[in-house]
Amino acid sequence: MSQPAETASPQLQRRLGVGDAVLIGLGSMIGAGIFAALAPAARAAGSGLLVALALAAVVAYCNATSSARLAARYPASGGTYVYGRERLGDFWGYLAGWAFVIGKTASCAAMALTVGSYVWPGHAHAVAVAAVVALTAVNYAGIQKSAWLTRVVVAVVLAVLAAVVVASLTSSAADTVRLDVGSDATVTGVLQAAGLLFFAFAGYARIATLGEEVRDPARTIPRAIPLALGLTLVVYAAVALAVLMVLGPRGLGEAAAPLSDAVRASGADWLAPVVRVGAAVAALGSLLALILGVSRTTLAMARDRHLPHVLAAVHPRFQVPYRAELLVGAVVVILAATADVRGAIGFSSFGVLVYYAVANASAWTLTPDENRPPRLVPAVGLAGCLLLAFTLPADSVAWGTIVLAAGIAAYGIRRAISARRAS
Repeated sequence: MSQPAETASPQLQRRLGVGDAVLIGLGSMIGAGIFAALAPAARAAGSGLLVALALAAVVAYCNATSSARLAARYPASGGTYVYGRERLGDFWGYLAGWAFVIGKTASCAAMALTVGSYVWPGHAHAVAVAAVVALTAVNYAGIQKSAWLTRVVVAVVLAVLAAVVVASLTSSAADTVRLDVGSDATVTGVLQAAGLLFFAFAGYARIATLGEEVRDPARTIPRAIPLALGLTLVVYAAVALAVLMVLGPRGLGEAAAPLSDAVRASGADWLAPVVRVGAAVAALGSLLALILGVSRTTLAMARDRHLPHVLAAVHPRFQVPYRAELLVGAVVVILAATADVRGAIGFSSFGVLVYYAVANASAWTLTPDENRPPRLVPAVGLAGCLLLAFTLPADSVAWGTIVLAAGIAAYGIRRAISARRAS
């Protein structure tokens, strides 16, 4: 890639319509989460898996509604980083941006490793690095190319999931499994499972972080976010029910590759390789959208000098924040080469839930003239985010708290230095 001449920090071009925005949201949500999150969620919740899915969906709906109202009012790159800053103050915007960047950078690594584990299990790290490099190049080439590729990814994944649902529900194995919903579920287990499943829902924020590149954002964003979330919920519920009907809660919880195991148990062995390909494509779709979203929040924070201002440059030809994208790609390459996927997912969930907690707190401050959602929506969203965040595994909570604290310390140091210079 040739290095462009130095530019100022112009506005990005508005090229995305409702369809593009919905597809980017679907590509972010209907990804590796549905292939990877069901088994650990079933281990935590047992037969309460569907209850956990419903709980995750309620929190996600509140977050989506709050994000949509805020994004329509503040249609700029950065998402809750911008909303928190404008509604609650500079610190809260910074905290949201920091939580998003660190959480979603970990998500990028997790998705890349998921690609590697399905494509070439013995060389998962090498494949993960290659995937990050390739998709960073796609994002570098422009937002329209990213939206086009997302269409292909969503179509492939939906076709694979539809095949899994049909094979499972029409199988004789589905008639022999009893769900006994709630018989082995605990409150703590259901909450942990909801936190894990929320990881798979969280992609709708990608639409809000692309606010500066969406046409007519006041109309497009509030339509695209709930539409993408609703479609995702329907798909997830169908897949979870179908797999539960075939494997049962215990069998699902013990499955290494639950969707592949489900089609084998259904007698459709020929579908197993197709599911592996679908899982890899889904993870690629999530990785594409994740890199896109993290780079836009990095751009917004660099514009405000919370991150080095050099990252705020926009490519004069491709109209993308190319330095932010290259930096994010480089960090994810390092993580993908060294990290463990389970740790990355837990750490990511904590950061993302903190991010949405700030979004709901920001939405609470909107006035009726600013198209405020019903007060119950941000209240439930805020409480739900904090509850799910602090019922995650203890090591995820501990590491997440440490890294957030490090970011807060950096913020305090920067403010102190600025105040000293001003005096």
